[in-house]
Amino acid sequence: MGDARAREVFRGRLIRLEVRSDPYREIVRHPGSCAVVAITPSGEVLLVRQMREAAGRSLLEIPAGIMDVEGEDAADCVGRELVEETGHRAVRLEPLGRFLASAGFTDEAFELFVALATPEPEAAQEEGIQTVRMPLSRAVAAVRDGRIADAKTALALLLADHAVGVRWPATEEGGAG
Repeated sequence: MGDARAREVFRGRLIRLEVRSDPYREIVRHPGSCAVVAITPSGEVLLVRQMREAAGRSLLEIPAGIMDVEGEDAADCVGRELVEETGHRAVRLEPLGRFLASAGFTDEAFELFVALATPEPEAAQEEGIQTVRMPLSRAVAAVRDGRIADAKTALALLLADHAVGVRWPATEEGGAG
C-alpha cells in the first residue's frame, strides 16, 4: 500500500480492497491475470463456456486465469490454465499485449497470448467448463455482433485475428502453423 491516505478494508484470497481519502477512492488490488487465444493445428479457436456468477450467466471466453501461484510468470500461468480448462497444451506461445481491466477502480492487468495448442492426453478438464471450437473468423464475428461479450476475450480475439494473419501464415493443410 504505502500511501498514508489509504487503508485496507478487506483482504480476500485473491483481492484486497483499499479505501483512500482526499480524494475518496475505492481501489481493488489484484495479482493480475492472463488469457490465451488457443488455436488448434486445424485452425480452430478453443473457447470455454462457463457460468460467471458476477455476470449472472454463462459466458463464452478464451481460457484465462489469475496469476496467484508464487513464482509463476504469465506464460507459465496461461499454459497451466490452457491445460486445466481445455485439455490442450501450448506448443507455441506468443504475447499479444497487456491491458488494464478497468483502471477506474482496479489495478488488475491482463497479459494476453496467442498459442498453437495440441491435445494433452493426460489432462482432465475442469468441471463446469465446456470447450467450444470454432474458426477464428467466426469467433471474431461473434465479438462484432455481441455474442461474445467478455472484454478480455473480445480484445484478444481481435488482436489474434491480426497477429495470426501476420505472424502465423496458414500451413499447407489450411491451419495456423
